[in-house]
Amino acid sequence: MAKQPHLLVEPGEVNDVALLPGDPDRVDRIAGHCENVDVLAENREYRVVNATAHGTDLTICSTGIGAPSAAIAVEELAAVGVETFVRVGTAGALQAGIEIGDMVVATGATKDEGTTRRYEADTVPAVPDYEVLDALVAACEAADEDVHVGPVATDDAFYAETEEYVAEWEAAGVQAVEMEAAAIFSLARRTGLRSGAICTIDGNLVEGTQKGETDDEELPPKARNNVERAIEVALRAAASL
Repeated sequence: MAKQPHLLVEPGEVNDVALLPGDPDRVDRIAGHCENVDVLAENREYRVVNATAHGTDLTICSTGIGAPSAAIAVEELAAVGVETFVRVGTAGALQAGIEIGDMVVATGATKDEGTTRRYEADTVPAVPDYEVLDALVAACEAADEDVHVGPVATDDAFYAETEEYVAEWEAAGVQAVEMEAAAIFSLARRTGLRSGAICTIDGNLVEGTQKGETDDEELPPKARNNVERAIEVALRAAASL
C-alpha cells in the first residue's frame, strides 16, 4: 500500500523525525515555530505537515485523542519512513507540587489502555528510547525549564479517573496521566524505532484541579503559555536527534 489510508501520506513525503501532538490545531502551533511549512494532508483527526526547525527537517502529525488513533498514526508514519516519534502533549499531574505549566518527560508509561494489549502482554514495559528521553531532558535543562522526569500513566477513560485510581498512581510515584504515550512507546519499540514524550501539565488531579474548570478555554492561561515553551523544547530536542 503506497498511500496510507488514514494519514494519506506516501513513502518519501515525510521526514525521519515526527512530532506528535494530539490536537490537530496544535500542529499549526508547532508549525508556527518553524520555517518551510508544507501541509501534506488533513483527514479525520490527522493533520500532517512538514517543516524545518533549527536547521532540521521534520514532520508534525496530530494523533487525535487516545491510544487507538495514536497507534494508527505511528503505524502509518513508520510505514512511510519516520524513524523517531516525539509526543508533544498535555497531562494531568499526579503528584502534589507539580504545578500547572510544568513539564513532564516520561521515562515510561503504565498500560491503563486497551490498544497495546492487542500487540503484546501487559508485562512488556512501555518505555521510550533513551536517546530521545535524554535529548528532551537536556533541552529542558538548557532552557532552564521546570521539568519532572518519571513515569506517566496512559489511560483510556478520561472521565473514569476516580479518586482510587489517582491515589494508586500517586502512591506509585507516577508523575502524570495522559492518553497516548504507552501506545507510541510500545509500537515504536516493537518496530525498532525511537520514541519519547514531553507533556505540559494542565491540571493537578491530586490537588483537585482539572483543565477547563476555571476558564472558557480547554487549558488554563499558564498551561497555554507554557505549551509554547514545551514546543520549543521539543523542537530543539528533535534537532539534536
